[in-house]
Amino acid sequence: MELRQLEYFVAVAEERNFTRAAERVHISQSGVSAQIRRLERELGAELFDRSARTVTLTVAGKAALEHARAALAAAGAVGQAVGEVTELIRGRLAVGMVIGCTVTPLFDALAAFHRAHPGVEISLLEENSGRLVEGVRAGAVDMALIGAAAATPDGLEALTIVSERLVAAVPAGHPLARRRRVALRDLVAHPLVCMPPGTGLRAVLDRACAARSLQPSIALQASAADAIADLAARGLGVGVLSASMAADHGDRLIARTIEDIETPALLALVWRGAHNPALRELLVHGRRAFAGPESARR
Repeated sequence: MELRQLEYFVAVAEERNFTRAAERVHISQSGVSAQIRRLERELGAELFDRSARTVTLTVAGKAALEHARAALAAAGAVGQAVGEVTELIRGRLAVGMVIGCTVTPLFDALAAFHRAHPGVEISLLEENSGRLVEGVRAGAVDMALIGAAAATPDGLEALTIVSERLVAAVPAGHPLARRRRVALRDLVAHPLVCMPPGTGLRAVLDRACAARSLQPSIALQASAADAIADLAARGLGVGVLSASMAADHGDRLIARTIEDIETPALLALVWRGAHNPALRELLVHGRRAFAGPESARR
């Protein structure tokens, strides 16, 4: 049994797909499949059910997964321990970012960290916030920038970057532009352009509508704030954005705070525990990068 076999096994288990796992570990799909088969022969049991389109773990695979993760973590800890003694941090960090973010400070933090610690391999993935939180809890993602509604996820450490209320963003000729006050019931009387499920903004909107038994008409969805603003400016629906997002487009959109949605949408860095010295150093750079007054945008 080799560490690389365990690495491939964990990758397939987390990606639930041999092709994506192969891309993640940077070898061919056939190479991943061959090593997994060899591992299964050594263990005397199949680890995956390959009968459906999505690969799932067998009972034996579920039993093996946490032990495989622990073995990989232990192997990584050996290098980290030596690195700490020699003042050289090594290893890997998986960083997640919610889809559709414009997060220059995060990129600044990653660049500064890479310059200081070139021995650490960094991978960056985009996903919805729910999947990123699952990844952090499972140990597949070391740190993630996520969107959330009102509060950061339970059981994880967090650094809130932005906490803002939702606004309706419309062009000058829109009926809502002439109102001084906009309530949620006024908003849902119009088609909406908003972010997809799995983002903090959408979670705030959906929860507020559900609490009032309102059914919004989602005309269009986009993952990027700029795209929502462009669509709203063209009259395709009322854009639902945070205050700072809308402020970036004040030359063509009028923003009205949705008065009865008091729950803020959050943008936050989350992690499970900074036991990894590389993660501790990345968090130092992250806090520094996000400390400026104009440091974060969703």
